[in-house]
Amino acid sequence: MSAADDRGPGVTAGGSTPGGSTPGGGAAAPGGEERPLTRAMRADGRPAGIDDYLAAGGYEGLNRALFDHEPREVTQLVMDSGLRGRGGAGYNTGRKWSTMPLGPDAPRPKYVACNADEMEPGSIKDRFLMGRNPHVVIEGMVIAGYAVQADAGYLFLRAQYDQPYAALERALAEARARGFLGEDILGTGWSFDIHLHESIGRYICGEASAMLNALESLRSNPRARPPHMTGAGLYSKPTVVNNVESYACVPGIVRHGVDWWKGLAVTPEGGTKIYGVSGRVATPGCVELPVGTSLRELIEVHAGGMLPGYGLTAVVPGGASTAFIPAADIDVPFDFDNTERIGSRLGTGTAVLLDDQTCPVGMLLNMEQFFAQESCGWCTPCREGLQWTVKLLADIEEGRGRPEYLELLEDQCWYMGPDRTFCDLAPGAVQPLQSGLKLFRDELERHIAEGGCSYPRRGSSLPVRSGTTWA
Repeated sequence: MSAADDRGPGVTAGGSTPGGSTPGGGAAAPGGEERPLTRAMRADGRPAGIDDYLAAGGYEGLNRALFDHEPREVTQLVMDSGLRGRGGAGYNTGRKWSTMPLGPDAPRPKYVACNADEMEPGSIKDRFLMGRNPHVVIEGMVIAGYAVQADAGYLFLRAQYDQPYAALERALAEARARGFLGEDILGTGWSFDIHLHESIGRYICGEASAMLNALESLRSNPRARPPHMTGAGLYSKPTVVNNVESYACVPGIVRHGVDWWKGLAVTPEGGTKIYGVSGRVATPGCVELPVGTSLRELIEVHAGGMLPGYGLTAVVPGGASTAFIPAADIDVPFDFDNTERIGSRLGTGTAVLLDDQTCPVGMLLNMEQFFAQESCGWCTPCREGLQWTVKLLADIEEGRGRPEYLELLEDQCWYMGPDRTFCDLAPGAVQPLQSGLKLFRDELERHIAEGGCSYPRRGSSLPVRSGTTWA
């Protein structure tokens, strides 16, 4: 793999893509900017300062938004780009912004919030972005604030993210000092500031309304809908909530336009994405690639392939709350629509690999234990169902399982399925379980028949080597 230049990981010298993926179908990116999310990243791994960011075209998107477009036009640009939320749900970002009330009669104050809690097992893409290129997230939030005419922004950060916290704190101060944030931004008369908030670090805070409750110092439970957050969000005022990576995509779209954005991708969805791999591969970590890059290329080229002596059994493609994909299906373009076509979800785009020497039952148990621990307890199917699921899987793994347990687990998948719980925590938790009951049926039955696990290595391939990123 070629050494990275000063534009950061995922970009080789000359702006080409490691492994052969090329932007699909569009015109060449202006100035060779094919990796807008990582372009400003430093080769030494330190956070990009404001001078690094400005040298890479930073804050030009904000300038264009403020001086060339009305707020509604910025929202329309983002909507036309087709940018889908990078936090996992995949909702059209511009369409969400378009539901915010504008004009003199709109309720005040209005807010923009960034969900940087990132507790999805196997996912470190937001940490990667905030820690290495914090200004791209800040610029995206300021542009969003202008588009919806917000009065303030809140960046809700996972408490364990000490290095990203320091990088963001410094970047916010730099942005204020240069006039990109705070009072009278760039002399336009419009004021907007961003407040950094350390979260309590619970998985449920990844649910947007639970995050808003935590911001208000309330118990972090999800809220009933309607009303939607753009009508009554933070402090019951209109609020837009997006993921870190979603905001990071916005400056490039405003700076270069919709055609440029769509031309970056391999598939029609457009843009680039921070993909990741964790598990027994040569180089686990994160890289920016065109949307639609295949899972096979991601694993075998950019992650260096499986470690010697290990084979690939299956992939959880978008963090632990997505369904397993068998190894035979990894040639699929890794985007929203194609991943759904084979029965899973893009999710966070951070693939968790199951190798042939890791027990799939043990991995399922590990994942469900996490979700059971992180349930907020607000509704019965999630609170009771996840604990019961863990008990059944633990009995199977430890030799106490009975054949009827498999039917009971299938029942749990129904009870905790979509529209049967208060939020999406439990439906997400049963996605790997439901797919695992089909894909690993023989293994589950063997555990029951033989009295437990016979794998030499037990557990999960969830942990990610801390701080690793690809050059």
